[in-house]
Amino acid sequence: MKQYVVDAFTDTLFSGNPAAVCVLESNLSDDLMLNIAKENNLSETAFITKDDGVYNLRWFTPTGEIDFCGHATLASAFTLFNFYDETEKIVFKTMKDTIVVNKIDDYYELIFPKYNYKQIEISDDMISAFSVEPLEAFLSRDLLLVFDNKDYRKIKPNFNLISSLNATCIAITTNSSDYDCISRVFAPSLGIDEDPVTGSTHCLIAPYWSQKLNKKEIKAYQDSSRGGFLQCTVLEDKVKILGKAVLYSISELQI
Repeated sequence: MKQYVVDAFTDTLFSGNPAAVCVLESNLSDDLMLNIAKENNLSETAFITKDDGVYNLRWFTPTGEIDFCGHATLASAFTLFNFYDETEKIVFKTMKDTIVVNKIDDYYELIFPKYNYKQIEISDDMISAFSVEPLEAFLSRDLLLVFDNKDYRKIKPNFNLISSLNATCIAITTNSSDYDCISRVFAPSLGIDEDPVTGSTHCLIAPYWSQKLNKKEIKAYQDSSRGGFLQCTVLEDKVKILGKAVLYSISELQI
């Protein structure tokens, strides 16, 4: 079985967010997919099967299946467009939503569901987890903490405390002179202390900044050690994210 490793949200190797992509001829057991994800030890391994022209897509972290992953969707689309499918539009069926990806020159346009979120009170645990107090907190599937720019630079994440916060991913964000926003994303409860570039959480980050800045187009940068750029367009119920990807490896799994 072939496996592709793709760096997503970048056009430069060893940056962006790496994801493994397995294109399957038949379904694998959940246990086997989880074991492959554990062996890869990347934040995400994607598994694809094709059914009547639609690609079924599932994502596994090293600790279990997740309901939505942006960078592994980009990596999956890159793999299909470049090695399996000569069209310029791919439809993915996932456990939650149908996701469309369009190929536009050397970019990939991901059409994701927009997160609904509510403002919540700032807790002592939030302050302790990041060593400084956020300005605002918002919750959907993920938790978004907004910081003053000067405080954002002082943050020292405590991964044990972050894992106790009740959300799939925990994002911190602030304004930037170079972009509309910058962010970092953590998911220690999923076995990922810090995720390099997180497309799914920008379905929360981009709508927040879109409302805050009163603009639909949001230029976002996730400033992890690898880093990645996301061009986001916020619509009524969708978020379009434009990004690039680059192939790192093709391997043959002995399974």
